[in-house]
Amino acid sequence: MKLVAKTFAGLEEVLADELRTLGAEDVTATKRGVLFEGDKRLLYRANLECRTALRILMPIHTFRAANEADFYKKMREIDWWRFIDVRQTIAVDAIAKSEIFKHSHYIGLKTKDAIVDQFRDKMNQRPTVQVHQPDVRINIHIHQSEVSVSLDASDDSLHRRNYRQAAADAPLNEVLAAGMIKLSGWDMQSDFTDAMCGSGTLLTEAALMASNTPPQYRRANFGFKRWMDFDSALFDDIIKNQNAQIVDFTCDIFGSDLNSRALKLAEENIRAAGFSKKIKLERADFFHKNGNSPRMKQGLWQPTTEGGTLMINPPYDERLPLQDAFHFYKTIGDSLKHNWTGWTAWVFSGNLDASKHIGLKARRRIHLFNGSLECRLLKFELY
Repeated sequence: MKLVAKTFAGLEEVLADELRTLGAEDVTATKRGVLFEGDKRLLYRANLECRTALRILMPIHTFRAANEADFYKKMREIDWWRFIDVRQTIAVDAIAKSEIFKHSHYIGLKTKDAIVDQFRDKMNQRPTVQVHQPDVRINIHIHQSEVSVSLDASDDSLHRRNYRQAAADAPLNEVLAAGMIKLSGWDMQSDFTDAMCGSGTLLTEAALMASNTPPQYRRANFGFKRWMDFDSALFDDIIKNQNAQIVDFTCDIFGSDLNSRALKLAEENIRAAGFSKKIKLERADFFHKNGNSPRMKQGLWQPTTEGGTLMINPPYDERLPLQDAFHFYKTIGDSLKHNWTGWTAWVFSGNLDASKHIGLKARRRIHLFNGSLECRLLKFELY
């Protein structure tokens, strides 16, 4: 079957590689997504195991629509009874980029009308519309006059891993965090550190990878589980195989933050993910003259190597005066240079001007987006 995986801009090739590893065929990266083919097993596994997918869609129909009346007519002609039981609840997500169809919400309403009217005519009954946790979620994408209709196999966004108990201000999206780690090329054998860890998303995603734990290990709800052709025996077999492949990693994963509240949030999230005994946390100031390099072997940190991967997502405030932002990033560069010799550092920043003041030559500059904010993931090799 033909399938679509959605992701963030800049992570398309990372997701494509994940899908190929799972056995997907005819894999093609597109803008914020990946087209691929696979069977039902792959559909289930992609939802469970893809770390950089936001949702998995199964296209069921495409057509051209000249206007709203034409859209309604062709939407009503789809054999909805093949995908929806009249006793089920439905929801519609619509995105329209078109001179003809300018209001996505209205397109969603017309889709619901077409489905409900078809069932009422054929069965004298109708499915119920339910926005939150519907039995079947339908995705409509319109580009000019081209309409794509899909079933949402994920339902809730796959960035929700069910380990986040609480979040600091502007928490890093889990899918974006996983993508950043994959882009870094971290080998999952050497040490991994986040020295501005906030609520611990990078640390938790690193631990999930190192232990080969599926990102949706703790999630019970998927859209495909409420489809009429759901194969529970196949799904149970996949879960059994995944459980058998989880390992106890040996690398050190540790984090720090100067903010005590953020550290408490990180501790809660890490505990919920099952890694409280594997991820070490410490309150520390990244800018202290003695540094908080784990090679110092202070406090809780007792790494076994003289280097590793450092990844930080520095806090930023759009109200921060430009000169203060420049100084802030210069200080980041000074700390990297003096305290993290032998490490590979990655700095994720949405302040493109200020990040130029780090004062070190970036070996790579990866273009990413954090929501609508244009960002860079910068690589620094520290000798």
